[in-house]
Amino acid sequence: MAQTIQRDPEAVWSNTEKNLFRFFGIYFLLQVLPLDLRFFKHLFSFNWFDYQGIFYLARYSPSFTGDDSFINWLIIAVLAAAGTLLWDKIYKKEVNYDQLNYWVRVLVRYRLAIGVIAYGFLKFFPIQAPVPSLSNLNTDYGDFTSWKLFSLGLGVVPGYQSFLGLVEIAGGLLLLNRKTTTIGTLIILPFTGNVAFSNIAYEGGEYVYAFYLISLALYLFAFDGIRLFKLVSLEIPTAPNRFKPVFAGEWAKYRLALKSVFILFFVIFYGFKTYAGYKKGGYQFPAEKGLAGTEGLYNVSEFKWNNQSIPYSKTDSVRWQNVVFEKWNTLSIQSNKPVVPENLPTEELFKDDSSRIYELAGSQGRHYYSYRVDSLNSGLLLQNRNKNHAGDQLTLSFNRLNDSTIVLQGVTAGKDSVYAVLNKINKKYLIYEAKKSGRRGGLTL
Repeated sequence: MAQTIQRDPEAVWSNTEKNLFRFFGIYFLLQVLPLDLRFFKHLFSFNWFDYQGIFYLARYSPSFTGDDSFINWLIIAVLAAAGTLLWDKIYKKEVNYDQLNYWVRVLVRYRLAIGVIAYGFLKFFPIQAPVPSLSNLNTDYGDFTSWKLFSLGLGVVPGYQSFLGLVEIAGGLLLLNRKTTTIGTLIILPFTGNVAFSNIAYEGGEYVYAFYLISLALYLFAFDGIRLFKLVSLEIPTAPNRFKPVFAGEWAKYRLALKSVFILFFVIFYGFKTYAGYKKGGYQFPAEKGLAGTEGLYNVSEFKWNNQSIPYSKTDSVRWQNVVFEKWNTLSIQSNKPVVPENLPTEELFKDDSSRIYELAGSQGRHYYSYRVDSLNSGLLLQNRNKNHAGDQLTLSFNRLNDSTIVLQGVTAGKDSVYAVLNKINKKYLIYEAKKSGRRGGLTL
């Protein structure tokens, strides 16, 4: 067991300190321990050999309302207050508050470490905000939501994104040692604070979870915070922390083994699997490859709707303006046809292509279609990927006249006929040209 070395007599816990610890100790225990069936359902159902499952395990936070909400914090605070009031009535034995505080801090340290390391590797191997797709690069700036603009802005500088991930990982690793915990929190607090306020400013959906991590870091920092303030700001003599856990016998071996397993699984193994996912293309864009040799931007030089020619127009709701073929099986069409945007408020690591809506989420101005190739009839079966336009389908014949000209002809789900001649545009993109010229890390801001 952990034992207490003799402390300075002046450092004896006062009644106020005891009551504060009782409240915050219970509160943070309830915040870090799995309390609902959602956690255990995931624990026994996810694939232990992929990074997506480990990420969701690491991102857990207790929820009584079914989603991330500050109401959950209020419920836990009420439970902690009740526990504080009932403490003396339920537990009448003498309590070693130094030892109890140590173990609460251990649980909070490791819970916070898991949280920041899980996100850190997604940035270190820049897959959280990937390089923008061709469709995104050919979408008008004003057609993006604030959140999508922020994500795209991060995606064009993968080197900077990797640096941010390294900062998170470093802060998490420092929490794994009791002596470097305060240094770790001094890294995590400003970093995660920036994440939280960025989510608020850019209308992201993870500010509650970000503040959750901040609250854990504040609890850990408070242990040395007052002493640091006295020493650095007030420049007065400050007594050090004299508590030191002593591990003896079999417990010392178990402790080392548990810590080794934690590092092996949540750091080394998770990091390796995240890297493997990065090499496969990440989780934001579909994995299924598109038609060979079609990737690029195409101008629609000729367009017919129900055999009626429609000249180029920026305002016509039917006329296609341009078409993009991605390297995966997505075809996007820019037109003035209204789009009800999809939203992706939280970080989701989808495995199946149909759920990977990052490319179309938070944007309008283009309709995104996944397509299946009918090789027997040289056709394409298009399905709008936006759930708000699930009935939008097209069955088109595909005729490649030459390397730069494609003719699409067929019918919509409403039996309207469509005919389009696509001419490939040899458009150059700065971010890709930078890679071709040998510049590392994409663009430099």
